[in-house]
Amino acid sequence: MRAAVVAAASLALASGALLVAAPSQAAGDAAPAAKTITGSHPAWATPAGDAGSVPAGSEITGTVYLAGQDPAGLTAYATAVSDPANAAYGHFLSPAQYQARFGATPAQVRAVTTWATGAGLKVVGSTQHAVTVKGTDTAITKAFGTGIHQYRVGGQLRHAPARDVTVPASVSSAVLGVSGLSTAGAKARPDSTRVDAAPRAAAGGSAAGPARQDAGTLPATATCSDYWGQKSTTAGPAGYSKGATPFDQCSFYPSQLRKAYGITASGLTGKGATIAIVDAYASSTMLADADRYAVGHGDKAFRNGQYTEYVDQAKWQDQDACGGPEGWAPEEALDVEMAHGLAPDADVVYVGANSCNDDDLLTAITTIVDRHLADVVSNSWGEIMHTSDNLDVSASEIAAYEQVFKQAAAEGIGIGFSAGDCGDSSPLAAATGANCQKDTTRAQANWPDSDPWVTSVGGTALGISDKSGSYGFETDMGTLRSNLSADGTSWVPAVPAPFYFGGGGGTSEDFAQPAYQRRTVPGSLSHTLMTGAHSRSAMRVTPDVSMVGDLYTSVLVGISDGDDYSEGGYGGTSVSSPEFAAVQADALQARHHAIGFANPLLYAHPDRLRDVVDQNAAHHAKTPLSSIVDFGTINGALTARLVAFGQDTSLNAVRGYDDATGLGTPTLSYLRSH
Repeated sequence: MRAAVVAAASLALASGALLVAAPSQAAGDAAPAAKTITGSHPAWATPAGDAGSVPAGSEITGTVYLAGQDPAGLTAYATAVSDPANAAYGHFLSPAQYQARFGATPAQVRAVTTWATGAGLKVVGSTQHAVTVKGTDTAITKAFGTGIHQYRVGGQLRHAPARDVTVPASVSSAVLGVSGLSTAGAKARPDSTRVDAAPRAAAGGSAAGPARQDAGTLPATATCSDYWGQKSTTAGPAGYSKGATPFDQCSFYPSQLRKAYGITASGLTGKGATIAIVDAYASSTMLADADRYAVGHGDKAFRNGQYTEYVDQAKWQDQDACGGPEGWAPEEALDVEMAHGLAPDADVVYVGANSCNDDDLLTAITTIVDRHLADVVSNSWGEIMHTSDNLDVSASEIAAYEQVFKQAAAEGIGIGFSAGDCGDSSPLAAATGANCQKDTTRAQANWPDSDPWVTSVGGTALGISDKSGSYGFETDMGTLRSNLSADGTSWVPAVPAPFYFGGGGGTSEDFAQPAYQRRTVPGSLSHTLMTGAHSRSAMRVTPDVSMVGDLYTSVLVGISDGDDYSEGGYGGTSVSSPEFAAVQADALQARHHAIGFANPLLYAHPDRLRDVVDQNAAHHAKTPLSSIVDFGTINGALTARLVAFGQDTSLNAVRGYDDATGLGTPTLSYLRSH
């Protein structure tokens, strides 16, 4: 009966299909034909930049992704078990059951291996998802039907197939896509930023500085508030508000966030659940730092065996291009400490990718899913899909990611991604934004969070109403920032300042609307691309949910990684993603059963989340909320920032679903609903 139910399941999520060109293949019962891998010749490889064939004898490595036994059946099954209205809801598979039913067969792997070696390639790696091959340009040409050329791109020589590659009829049904034959292009980046280095109040202590500064200059001592509005000032240059401007809140620690989002009141701790974190590389001091951070803020250190790492340092690569372990260590610390902080009894598994390249990050996620290492996975990284130099994510890579996302859904694993920190990622935002890709060509949603098979986690700015963390308000994560001038008489740039930092979101031009968004997302969003163009088809809109991530309502993070241990404030949707993963771990404890891919459930009950609406200054509908970030005197100069909140580029938090905060933020009611 169960099999019949699943077989009859509506391909509801199939409407969220990838709209970028996908590998073409024969349809129906027709005899297999050769398959062209659309998009394997990248857009940046133009005739104008063609410098001819790569030097004779050049060795090139590529990855052939395997389609598995029943791609359509996998989509149907993953949809059914994720839909609370379906009789198959929650009937998840084990990894072994998935492999037997949907994974690549030994015959498929053999066929691909035989074809590759027959063309003169060496098989240097093989899994149930992909076969990695290596060989000379001559062997590559024989196997894939096209030569490899060099192309001048941005002053560099890159190599790529001279046209889209093809695979023969003998393996066409076994091949999902091909990647790696081109020089690596787009690279993922962490979605977090550190607040300007300055002292912050420690847990249990009082925020520095006077309660109110009524005249003259700003305090020479670094000043922050224990809660929103505790301390304010009329000193300094005129800002957004005619009255007193509050000093920003001291960076939050986990117990405050647990209270703000209802976790403390729920009594849930994530017991019995496992959270996985995926970043690049690894910090050498992660466990010690996390334990020191937890104990220092009144929480428990990890118990023996509660924290596990999967890292292979010998295989790390592209460290210069990716920032190396030191560049990713703050992200790892942030993710692990927030996951542990909001679900202190959940197990945490860290899986460090060997680089920030898409294929290495996919391998890390695949490791988690194939071995069912976790119930929920947090990814605090991403990238835009459309760049000025056309170093875009290929259709084959997206298809390979989506296959693993569907596998995760079939196995009851939820995967979340941060939505980015550049607002609508438009060139205007990127010109002044602190964590933007400068090569963006237009306003656009990020990837992978825009894929319909993952939960896109956006950000908010959170105001608490007392030092313990009682909820005060939230507004969208979008800030404008000015600096105090050297003479202390003005804000530079003048108010209103340009965009500085903001949660990602918006309407995807690459993915169709999934069924779970149909009844909730306004047509004005789903049918309007971020360029302003009208789309006849409804499209995927992000984010799905949000939590605090604003740079100036930051969280405190502890890290050493080879240096002395220190703590500082961090912001970004990188904060929001592990926070929501922890909330899901808490919810899993409440329901005593895996949640899996959460989006259909989230959209079925939006009333369980807190709807976030942009906040303005009290009694001034058009005046944005603002605060002063006072670092005191640094190197003999008074250093301060003026920040306006709720200004997330073209994204806005309004009543109901919106493209700045999605459905909203978790509450006690959300946790109790499980």
